[in-house]
Amino acid sequence: MQAKKGDTVRVHYTGKLTSGEQFDSSSGREPLEFEVGAGMMIKGFDEAVVGMAIGDKKTVTLLPSDAYGERHDEMIIDFPRSNFPEDLIPEVGMQLMMNNGAGQQFPVTIAEVKEEVVVLDGNHMLAGKELVFDIEMVEIDAKGLIIVP
Repeated sequence: MQAKKGDTVRVHYTGKLTSGEQFDSSSGREPLEFEVGAGMMIKGFDEAVVGMAIGDKKTVTLLPSDAYGERHDEMIIDFPRSNFPEDLIPEVGMQLMMNNGAGQQFPVTIAEVKEEVVVLDGNHMLAGKELVFDIEMVEIDAKGLIIVP
């Protein structure tokens, strides 16, 4: 049996940059579970599991368009330091949640701290990067029928 759209699958994975630097892994944790084709995963990862059978292993390299997209300069903003709470000392690399004014929150990372402004980056930290995933299919649940080795 091979994984197809609509199946719930459980996979072990390791995510790396093309430099070899690891950014995420399911090692030491429960396998990652998701429904294939439901938009729960980045496009390239979702597509990579289609056709895999239990026990299959593969390595895929994803372009930014199939992962977290390209970086966008308009997602980098200068935010007045005076708008930060007095007890918050901004530091480069700090992650914060920001409100877009319509009630939606989104994560930003402090890219630079200047005298009058803090430069916030709303791009995903993996945007613009090629990603390499090692994937192992552990389990396939085809609409209630669980297939295990």
